[in-house]
Amino acid sequence: MANVISNTFKGMLLKGQMTLSDSYKIILMQDGFTFDNTTDFAYANVSASELVTAYGYTAGGIALTGITVTVTQGSNLAKLAWTNAQFSASGGALITSGAIIYNDSTDTGSGDDYTDAIVMYIDAGGTLTATDGTPLVIHDIYLTIT
Repeated sequence: MANVISNTFKGMLLKGQMTLSDSYKIILMQDGFTFDNTTDFAYANVSASELVTAYGYTAGGIALTGITVTVTQGSNLAKLAWTNAQFSASGGALITSGAIIYNDSTDTGSGDDYTDAIVMYIDAGGTLTATDGTPLVIHDIYLTIT
């Protein structure tokens, strides 16, 4: 499976329910997880398949920082990017096959379509393993809108 931009993100962005000033987080998924864009709308829909709190990982993920937007006129695209995210394995191995970015600021109680809406799924292209004492780094975190 390739990286997938969530339909939830697309709709909520167009409705003005997501902004660049919102808080975004990244979570690691259990090995073998398959993202389904027709049912995986919010963190609550995927949390059961997230890595559990253990070996240096904390359920709920970590905050993403360094958000930037780049527009390339000649290619007719816009790129939304964050700095790399690093998880440090401690006491055992972190094993994942992908990650999910979600918006930690969206809330149905505030009129948004979903609470903790999913932005995108990042497919690792196989199993990633960080052994005890080594980092697991998610590089080049971005999505492109054409």
